[in-house]
Amino acid sequence: MDFWQRYRAIDARDTRFDGQFYTAVRTTGIYCRPSCPARTPKADNVTFYETSAAAHDAGYRACKRCLPEAVPGTPAWNVRSDIAGRAMRLINDGVINRDGVEGLAARLGYSSRQLNRILSHELGAGPLSLARASRAQTARTLLVSTGMKVSDIAFAAGFSSVRQFNETIGEVFAMTPSALRATARHHRSPAATTALTLNLPYREPFDPGVFDFLAVRAIHGIEEGTSSSYARTLKLTHGDARFRVDYDAGAAGRPLVLTIGAVDLRDLAALLSRVRRLLDLDADPVAIDAALAADPRLAATVARTPGMRMPGAVDPQELLIRAMIGQQITVAAARTALVQLSVAGSASLVPDDGLHRLFPTAAQIAETGFELLRGPQRRIDSVRGAAAAMASGDLDFGYGDDVHGLEAKLLPLAGVGPWTVGYVAMRVIGAPDVFLANDAAVRNGIRSLAQNPDGALTTDFREVSPWRSYATMHLWRAAAAAQAAARAPSPAQKQTPKKAKP
Repeated sequence: MDFWQRYRAIDARDTRFDGQFYTAVRTTGIYCRPSCPARTPKADNVTFYETSAAAHDAGYRACKRCLPEAVPGTPAWNVRSDIAGRAMRLINDGVINRDGVEGLAARLGYSSRQLNRILSHELGAGPLSLARASRAQTARTLLVSTGMKVSDIAFAAGFSSVRQFNETIGEVFAMTPSALRATARHHRSPAATTALTLNLPYREPFDPGVFDFLAVRAIHGIEEGTSSSYARTLKLTHGDARFRVDYDAGAAGRPLVLTIGAVDLRDLAALLSRVRRLLDLDADPVAIDAALAADPRLAATVARTPGMRMPGAVDPQELLIRAMIGQQITVAAARTALVQLSVAGSASLVPDDGLHRLFPTAAQIAETGFELLRGPQRRIDSVRGAAAAMASGDLDFGYGDDVHGLEAKLLPLAGVGPWTVGYVAMRVIGAPDVFLANDAAVRNGIRSLAQNPDGALTTDFREVSPWRSYATMHLWRAAAAAQAAARAPSPAQKQTPKKAKP
């Protein structure tokens, strides 16, 4: 977007752009979200920034009226496959908190000096400033949503000391932590509770079908899912975690509520980031739906289910194993195989009713877990080989990769083809423009939707680029609906009484 496109967005107070850029006003020294209800500033006094960190570094403070940190993240970090986009995915996952700037730079294949120069040029702020802004956002969320002690919030958000936390909150929000907590607009979970409850911001519309997608693939003992909720256990850097997300379409604001049953506070920021990725909460559904609806084959399904989300992954290694086991078989068959494999996983240290096991690690699968798999020996050997490569560190991939990087790392593996790489790219890094042309369900979905009588449209849906991953989601859903309709008895069959057995 150019300057005037952004200016028109803030003049219209368009909520779709909240989190996608920030408006700094020189005469007031503050920065706002695009939908801020304050009077639109004169264009001569406005500077737009890609990130809140860039506005911080330029000397601006967050608006107390519109709370620009309380918005969904920008979808650009998934759309962009450049160094800046890859770096932001890793920063949001807490890599700087765990490994420092040197660790971030090493993952991206640059020196820390080069990385600082690239990010400063592209985003207006270096990696430390970007990480600081991410910590401030996490801290604000915890202050207004929970009754946690301020000292606990400081370390949970990734700050190295309470003093650093207090200074950052004061610089960013021009308020003390206590004053910021007093701005809470929602009920806070009490300090004495063992669980944390947070509202997850997202851009509307939101299609809850992502819960159905996760539910039919849920592994007993590790995951639970319904059409409006999802829960699971998870192994993070510092310990076991357990969370649940509930969607209430009938409540005011249609909230998405995250309940964290257990987590080491040092892992909290990473958990929040991964849950958001899992449910694709930083997507811009209006822009995506507008592009998809322009294709006559997709127009009807987009109109029926606006706000389709692309499910992500909370563990890249786990997702690769699931993809390898699930390729070329049905979802039900893959789920059965994964339930068998799950026995190799460890018992969770933070169990709850129905959730008592962790998905097996790569090492556990390589050592004994592969023996639990059934089917072609070649596939079993491929799964074991991939698990061994991940366990040894020879195969290292994750949120900081791009599609080409994943291809280079995964295609040399036995049993991994273009479908597997595309599926991993969709769910691990949120790649928005993957089209799984050879997927049987995709082909079935195309047949079930509007036809292309004149042959003017391409078979790979390039007309809707860069959102073909979302087109794939619509096609999968169309195929599942057609299959369910085919299995359902006809009205005549329902009315015909059954004959009594002699």
